Amino acid sequence: MGGMFAILGGTTTRTTNWLTNSRLGSVKNPFVPRRLLICVALALVAFACSESENTADEVVVYKSPTCGCCTKWENHLAENGFRVRSEKRADMAAVKDANQVPTEARACHTALVGGYIIEGHVPAADIERLLREKPNIRGLAVPNMPMGSPGMEGPYAEAYDVLALRADGTHEVFSSYP
Repeated sequence: MGGMFAILGGTTTRTTNWLTNSRLGSVKNPFVPRRLLICVALALVAFACSESENTADEVVVYKSPTCGCCTKWENHLAENGFRVRSEKRADMAAVKDANQVPTEARACHTALVGGYIIEGHVPAADIERLLREKPNIRGLAVPNMPMGSPGMEGPYAEAYDVLALRADGTHEVFSSYP
């Protein structure tokens, strides 16, 4: 009872239907429920991992081949859960022009993530906030290369602002660091 019959090659064979088997949890077949639970658990883990991969956005960083601080900034992002892909370019001005980075907001590297522009040494926490809140802006920028920003660690730290770049070319302060 509870099983199904299949006719294979002219002979009758009894197969177990695990959906209707009344012995599913019985001692006679203890591996079926464990296998089922393991499969469900693995599927849930795979789903959770795929969801976390979707939140760990890839940051494409355009940088000069000789810039060391850009590499340090990439390391900062990776340490904070971002996947980073480097694109070394000799003509960074062309990259910035193509992405319409305002002249007054420019720094050493330009990155793209989640449809936004990230210019300069923007902290990972601000990028995470940007991607979480999804404001209607073009991106974020830390103009110049302020000492103490991620990738620009040194003997002292300068105060600096992270700017939100609007589509009309203006900007406002997104966050400040003392």
